Amino acid sequence: MSNQEPILKAVNLLKRYGHVTAMDHCNFELYPGEVVAVIGDNGAGKSTLIKALSGALVPDAGEIYLEGKRVNFTSPLDARDQGIETVYQQLAMSPALSIADNMFMGRELRKPGIMGSLFRRLDKPAMEAFAREKLNELGLMTIQNIQQAVETLSGGQRQGVAVARAAAFGSKVVILDEPTAALGVKESRRVLDLIKELKARGLPVILISHNMPHVFEVADRIHIHRLGTRLCVIRPDEYEMNDAVAFMVGAKEPPQELLNAV
Repeated sequence: MSNQEPILKAVNLLKRYGHVTAMDHCNFELYPGEVVAVIGDNGAGKSTLIKALSGALVPDAGEIYLEGKRVNFTSPLDARDQGIETVYQQLAMSPALSIADNMFMGRELRKPGIMGSLFRRLDKPAMEAFAREKLNELGLMTIQNIQQAVETLSGGQRQGVAVARAAAFGSKVVILDEPTAALGVKESRRVLDLIKELKARGLPVILISHNMPHVFEVADRIHIHRLGTRLCVIRPDEYEMNDAVAFMVGAKEPPQELLNAV
């Protein structure tokens, strides 16, 4: 991928909280059409990196580039407007609202004409049709009623709706934060299939996960984070899971060529 331009790139990101350095001159690259997994021990700073890339925090120093242009995100809305969608571990959904309402939360469609512009009436049929189309595209046909409340869905179905929302509006990058952490085996399988389908559609994905088998199954490259910065990047077809874990916790040092590449 060295001959390609990264679609999302971070250079020397720095974030301090008082005397604690959460992110220490960290670099990151995501190339078009790939899945990059970000792994690291608790407290390694990977969440800080992802929050900076998704606009949830502003780094103290460093630069972020999207499609080769420097961007300065001051909020998640800024990142969302630029085509970066994030699915957080808590899903950020309203359980009492319907599937369609959740998919369009914060970007509802108004009825055409005076009913929408003056009376602010929502175009419910259009939103429901769009939501059904996106769920079908990702193979979520088990959801029969697009009007049912999210609280009536299983964990896997809720995660599927969140991923469908990200895929529908994330025109450039989708970030998934621990998408299988609270799911069973069958539901986790469906989420992994969704990630593969996003990749097949050409949408690059950043996956944050502690589940090594999942990471090695879907990732093209694995960004290993340690002590607030990127230690190295490995390919799952060149290294074993034990190697990745050993690098991550400091039990084993990566080969020098990996360190030099960073």
